[in-house]
Amino acid sequence: MPNLILFDEPKIREQLLPFTYTRPIAEIRIGILTITKKWEQHFNTASSFITSEYLKEKYLLKIEDENFIINGAVLPNENLVKAINALQLNECLVQHETIIAIRCNRDKAENFIHHFLPGIFEKKTYSEALFQVSHVWDIFSKNAEALTADFDLITHGRVSQPLNETNTVIGNGKIFVDEGAIVNAAIFNTTTGCIYIGKDTEVMEGSVVRGPFALCEHSTLKISTKIYGATTIGPHSKVGGEINNSVIFGFSNKAHDGFLGNSVIGEWCNLGADTNNSNLKNNYVEVKLWNYEAEEFTSTGLQFCGLFMGDHSKCGINTMFNTGTLVGVSANIFGSGFPRNFVPSFSWGGAQGFTTFQVAKAFEVAEKVMERRGLQLTVADKKILEYIFYSEEKSRK
Repeated sequence: MPNLILFDEPKIREQLLPFTYTRPIAEIRIGILTITKKWEQHFNTASSFITSEYLKEKYLLKIEDENFIINGAVLPNENLVKAINALQLNECLVQHETIIAIRCNRDKAENFIHHFLPGIFEKKTYSEALFQVSHVWDIFSKNAEALTADFDLITHGRVSQPLNETNTVIGNGKIFVDEGAIVNAAIFNTTTGCIYIGKDTEVMEGSVVRGPFALCEHSTLKISTKIYGATTIGPHSKVGGEINNSVIFGFSNKAHDGFLGNSVIGEWCNLGADTNNSNLKNNYVEVKLWNYEAEEFTSTGLQFCGLFMGDHSKCGINTMFNTGTLVGVSANIFGSGFPRNFVPSFSWGGAQGFTTFQVAKAFEVAEKVMERRGLQLTVADKKILEYIFYSEEKSRK
């Protein structure tokens, strides 16, 4: 089996900020699994990354004598995996201008890494539909398709744990309860999509869930949580209130009442009690969102579009977010009124104005938050956060 490497396409990476500030594209969670884990499941092997220079200390690259180099923004399926496996050495699978995958030796792999020249490979065209994450809003808008595919992938050949008699299941759709899950007095509607309850999770009494939905390992739905699909709650997260068509990457909390809709929340975030976001403008026009590459607000083409929050960001109780708000990494938002629709990384404040959240103070908060989960903020993590701090210095002025 060739060595598996997932690469960041630079233009796509820019469109996926702030989430790609702190991770390669393939480490984005959409559906149940990250894109990385999807590819690893299909190929039954570990992977490494071609990514931005400042991320390489944390996300390592391993090159071997024969390699599959795969676009980290593309999601796998059986037909695509077959097409990649059919590649001969030093061939490249493409669709229009998109490089999907390359099969190559060590020398050609190093050449591609340093020069990004697909022309050195013989091209093979892939004509079937391609599932690709190209913008931040794709993470929630394409989540139903990704979640359904992941459900089939990870539950194939396995038997669900039974739900006890206190629970109600509506419809004859797919529901899977993994080992160690505690589920009591909840209502699951499978007529709208599959439902996955992950390992060592808890669904507290009174919760109502409409699929497609995934609750990933060690996460909790608190009492009377209301979930509309397609929604993913990543691992080690606690959520409550009302959530609609949103993705939480993991290690983040929205533990109290409040609405989160058509949104994406990164890791190590916390939404204070009664935090609400708007996902529809009063005049029903298409929502615009901050574009890092263009340095301006550009149209998403969507009528429903909510909040995008980068890793390590927090907001206080009763925070309100306008339609199409983008928050960077390690921001801290609080106070009355609506903050602006773009909050740069390491911003501290709210509608009354922002100051800079100094990086040393941000480290202190991150360390305390991660210690609660038995994890440490590593030297590599700190270097990444420092890079982001200085990268967005201009935006905070």
